[in-house]
Amino acid sequence: MSGIDFAQLPHTPMYICEEALLEKNLDLLGHIQRESGAKVILALKGFAMWSTFSLVAKYLHGCTASGLHEAKLAREKMNKEVHTYSPAFKDDEIDEIARISDDIVFNSPSQFHRYYERVKAINPTISISLRVNPEYSSSPVDLYNPCGLYSRLGTTIANFDPEIVSKLDGLNFHALCEQNVDALEGVLEAFEAKFGDYIDTMKYINFGGGHHITRVDYDVDRLIEVIRAFKARHNGITVYLEPGEAVGWQTGILVASVLDIMHNGMDIAILDTSAEAHMPDTLAMPYRAMIRGSGEANEKAYTYRLGGNTCLAGDIMGDYSFDEPLNVGDKIIFEDQIHYTFVKNTTFNGIKLPSLALWSKEEKLIIVHEFGYEDYRNRLS
Repeated sequence: MSGIDFAQLPHTPMYICEEALLEKNLDLLGHIQRESGAKVILALKGFAMWSTFSLVAKYLHGCTASGLHEAKLAREKMNKEVHTYSPAFKDDEIDEIARISDDIVFNSPSQFHRYYERVKAINPTISISLRVNPEYSSSPVDLYNPCGLYSRLGTTIANFDPEIVSKLDGLNFHALCEQNVDALEGVLEAFEAKFGDYIDTMKYINFGGGHHITRVDYDVDRLIEVIRAFKARHNGITVYLEPGEAVGWQTGILVASVLDIMHNGMDIAILDTSAEAHMPDTLAMPYRAMIRGSGEANEKAYTYRLGGNTCLAGDIMGDYSFDEPLNVGDKIIFEDQIHYTFVKNTTFNGIKLPSLALWSKEEKLIIVHEFGYEDYRNRLS
């Protein structure tokens, strides 16, 4: 984004997705599809900037949704394959989900038995799959471990119902979180050990998400080999991957402004954004968001604690140092803020949601959407 004069942005906070970087990620995913024979679909839970879907659709086969509203977005804004999964479907939503989905993923045999006939009556061509839990994961954080102890996500082999196999088109598993292909290999070993008797009766297997494919150190060639080998072991079965974060990884920024500087034992800068409301994984995971031009505390000449503009005491991005002192009005650029950010935003405290913008390949800033009071009011009553 070398052409942007951040000082001249019409307002902040603002997420800016760089179209060229997004296409670079999509091109890599397209390469994996061509070389491995797998199909890649976008997990909307990680990246759902639908203004980019015309570009995404040139590369990927569709979307995976986590319920009715994501499924509607996938159908309305991309209109390719729509795969819909929920830990438990609601009775007043299942009919519409069945109408607009190409594949429905049940979380348990009980959900299958409750809704299978109804779904098939509404949409006879819909594919039916079951999410299974291979009971293996090397996920680094329990909060994001789908196969952790007492997980509600997916059916274990002890709770699997062989009687439904003849009516299933596929099996799904999801056991990764920001991991490389070696973690997938461990999951596949556990999956085949537990569910191997059923794999060859299926039309497809979904390897889920959490594959950090677009990270610079990801072993793409090994992933292609693993998929090819799995397909060869199982009569050329179709394989799906459903990354979300990997699509939006390193494709853009969140720009904020300094509103005030104060001192209480250390220098504190208050920004017009919020860790709690606008980048929640910095608190939930937690992780340290990178800021352009900054260093660790005391690494550079001027150290500040950066805080959000809400009343939550813990609304803190962290301690950062800079070469020059910060001033009111300065722009703070948080790197890599296009995945798992605006999809999880809240209007806590009535704080304004950041605008969504694109930096086009023609080096033009396109503000896609601005949020206002109505977005806060309309969530309430």
